[in-house]
Formats: sequence, C-alpha cells, structure tokens
Amino acid sequence: MKNTLKYTFLSALFLGVVACDVDNNLPEIKGEAENTIALVAGTADFSNYVAVGASFTAGFSDGALFKAGQEYSFPNTLAKKFAMVGGGTFTQPLMNDNIGGMVNGGTKALDPRFYFNALTGKPERLTSIPTTVVGAPATNAPNFTNYGIPGAKSFHFVAPGYGSAAGLAAVPPTANPYFVRMSPAQSTLIAEIASKQPTFFTLSEIGGNDVLDYAVAGGASGSITPTAVFNQAFGAIINTLAPTADKKGVVANIPYITSLPHFTTVPYKPLSPTNPDFGPQIPTLNRVFSAINGVFTAIGVPERSIVFSTTAASAVVIKDESLDPKTNEIVGALLASPTFPAFVASFGLPTDTATLQKVAGLLGSYYGQARQATAEDLLVLPSSGIIGTVNQNSVNFLLGQGLPPTLAGMFSAEGVSLPLENKWVLTKTEVAEIKAATDAYNTTIKAAADAKGLAFVDFKAILEKASTTGLVFDEFNMTTTFVTGGLVSLDGIHLTSRGYALMANKMLEAIDATYGSNFTKAKDGLAKAKDFPTNFSPTLQ
Repeated sequence: MKNTLKYTFLSALFLGVVACDVDNNLPEIKGEAENTIALVAGTADFSNYVAVGASFTAGFSDGALFKAGQEYSFPNTLAKKFAMVGGGTFTQPLMNDNIGGMVNGGTKALDPRFYFNALTGKPERLTSIPTTVVGAPATNAPNFTNYGIPGAKSFHFVAPGYGSAAGLAAVPPTANPYFVRMSPAQSTLIAEIASKQPTFFTLSEIGGNDVLDYAVAGGASGSITPTAVFNQAFGAIINTLAPTADKKGVVANIPYITSLPHFTTVPYKPLSPTNPDFGPQIPTLNRVFSAINGVFTAIGVPERSIVFSTTAASAVVIKDESLDPKTNEIVGALLASPTFPAFVASFGLPTDTATLQKVAGLLGSYYGQARQATAEDLLVLPSSGIIGTVNQNSVNFLLGQGLPPTLAGMFSAEGVSLPLENKWVLTKTEVAEIKAATDAYNTTIKAAADAKGLAFVDFKAILEKASTTGLVFDEFNMTTTFVTGGLVSLDGIHLTSRGYALMANKMLEAIDATYGSNFTKAKDGLAKAKDFPTNFSPTLQ
C-alpha cells in the first residue's frame, strides 16, 4: 500500500468555482409602484443605540475582524436606519486595515482574513502582515457604542479585568484583545456598557461562544459553559440593559452552530473508490480490517466493523472516545487465533512470539475505540485537508516499534488506516451535548425577553431554514452552503456582509412588531441585498 495516500476533498469540491457570490437569482418583479411611506419610530427611542454581543455584532467575517466587515456589521446597518428616525451617532472600534488580525511585537498574534483563491479553488488566508497592534487603543477610544466582542462568552461580560491590557500577558490570558482596544473605563464589560446609558439596544449571540470553542475542537478541548453559569451571566446582562419595563431593545437567541458549514461541509463518506490513491488499495485495507472485524464480532461489538466499498463512497474511520475501550480484548483474541501468525507473515514480518505480541498490541491500541463515521457524526472543516494524508507522528512511532517504512506508512493514513483523532470529528454524543446546551440557553433567553417585553428574533429558526430551503433576500436565495451559499463567510461560521444585512432586517421586523415602527413597510426602511457583498477581494487591504 502506498504511504502517500491523499484525499483532497476541498479542492475537488471547489474546483472551477471562480467567485463566492453566485447566489441564485430569483425572477425580477416588475411594475411595482414607488414606495413613499415615511418612516416612523413607534414607541422606540433610538437616540442612543448600543449593540451588545460577540463576533456577529462586531461584524467578524472570513475568519477575522477587519474594517470593511465592521462597516457592514448588522448594528451599523441598523444604526443607519435608526438615524432616519432620530437615531444618534453610532461609533465602532474599527480595525486599522482590511487585512484583519493583529500583531504583537511585529509578530502575527491573530490571523488575517480569508479570501477566495480562484486559482486553487478554495479559501486561503491573506499573507499580508496586519497593522492593528495588540493592546493599542482604537481610534475614538473609549467612545464606542458597538460592544460586539469576538470570542466573548456569557460570563466574560461580568468578569473583572476583561478589558485590562495587563490581562493579555497572563497565562492563560484573562483579557480580550478586542475589548482592550476599546480602553474601557469600567472594571467589567457589562459595567462599561451600562455607563453608555443606552435608550435602545440589541443583544445577540450570547451563548454562542459558550459552545463554539468545544465544537470547533471536535470536543477534544474547551468546555461547554454550564447552564447555571450561563443563566446567572445572562440575567446580569439583561437586567443591566433593561432594568425597568420602559427600556426597549431586541434580543436574539442562538442557532445550533452545528448547522453551520464549518460542521456540515465535509461528508462523513468522502472516500471514493474512483480516487486513484484510495480505490486500488481497498482490497488490502479490507483484508487488514477483516482480522479486526472478526474480533469485534467475537467480543460482541460487530457495529464497530470497518469495511470499505468498491462501488460506493465509504465513511472515514474515527476514534470515538465515548466507546468502551476494547484494546485488551483485541490483543487477547488475536493472540489466541490460530490464523494470526499467517496474517502477520503476509506482511513480511516474522512470527516469533515477541513480534506477534507487538503487532497484536499495536492493532489493539489503534483500533480499541475505532469505528466508521455515521451520518450523525460531523467532521469539522479543517479535516478536509487531513483525510487521507499520512500522519508522520504515527509513522515515526511505528518505525520505533520495528515496523518497516512501508508498513508504518500503510497504517498511518488519516481516517483510513489511522482513526481520525477526536479533534477532527464531533461524534453524535458531542453533537447532542452542544444541542442540549443551546436549547437550555435559548430557553433562558426567550424567557428573559418575554418577561421584559422586548422584541425577539428567533435566529435559531432562521438558520434552520437557511440550511434547508434557504432564505429569500430580495433577488437572492441565501443558504448555508459553504462558499457559494451567500449567507456564511469563508470561515464557515460567521456571516457574510449580506448575511449580516439580512440579520439586520430580521431585527427590524421584530422592532416593528413590538414597538410599532414601520421599517418593513416604509421607504428605505430595510437593507437591500445588492448593497452588501458576500466576498472581498484580496487586494482590499
């Protein structure tokens, strides 16, 4: 078997795509009369609008925060509409450039944004060096009204020192570089927001980051914020923004982040028999796994059997840490099998006792918690560049165990002969944990919005529709399809500028329904899809 097996899923998927903005055009509606209805604010007072949230509120897009993305943020779009009915000045902590990311001591501390490379057919990061410096105050600090802080979790809003420059040097850091740029005068994020005395607010994405770190790491690191901790933090936030019944604002819940393309783009069955590096090796792979499969059946876990099809795409092999380890059972069954020496000999290895024990131990170690992925498992987007590649650490380990280079490479193909590590896969158990936490957070969010009489946006339902039938936005049908759907940006998690405009319109709809304004009916009351891009040129820096 070759030790250079490679499966480049993204390149195959995006080959020939030359632009991100390829939304499906809907039939043009002609003959519509000019709208002359004047805007009214209803009972809302937009004179001092403050936006509160995380990366969506900030305008984070394409894997970074950059100036153009911020200018297309949904709060900035809302502020422009509010200005038409008495809204005041809205100020954002703009980054220094359109590269995105930050530098610290001349070294990149946060990565630049993605752009779509038509030559390679996939998103890539800009190679330019950012000019925004970690710890340096943003222009106009501290006079801001957009408090969208990328990376902020619910409890960070009440954490002392979250905006302190000294906290950036702590291990681990106790401050957020985006909030530090805002040079806050108060000790906590929520106190800083309260000091701006908003007459109207938007509150969204609270809880998203509380599950995101765990999700993007495939459940291998990070943790999900306990519901009790979230409830306490969210209560403090909402009570600060709306301490009395006369305070007005919009609250949005959070979607299942597992519906985003970061988790839905890479199929669980990406291994095609027509792939010239994989297909010819299927018989050998199946012969190898037949020995393990026999053990799985004998010890009562036949569902873990690994078989690659010669006629259809096959699922990758993963390590599922929720499974009962069967290492010892595999080792014992192999050593007790009368056919095991012949199996070992077929690879050109000696069949002395020491070698047999070593090979059985390696097979037990590698496949003790292995199984093929199912439709209930989600492969994270970066796994697309890993599947089928040879893991050099595995090769070096096997060489150290005395295996020849050919065999070491044969048993080190990611997701094929070497089970994918937990960080590349959200198992169905981990997906369920994320959804359970999201449901609990959303119950708290909706109850608080109802109790305070605030406008509410069901962002969870909106994203679910986008991931199934799509969302009609003027002449475009917005979906969550990676790169081409128009809604989600090139990082697979955050929205495009057009997606944020659609989010702004959903909030305006909720404001109309709750406070008697008429943004959805009046002239120029809503954002227009054509005014917002879905991608940015790499030359925009």
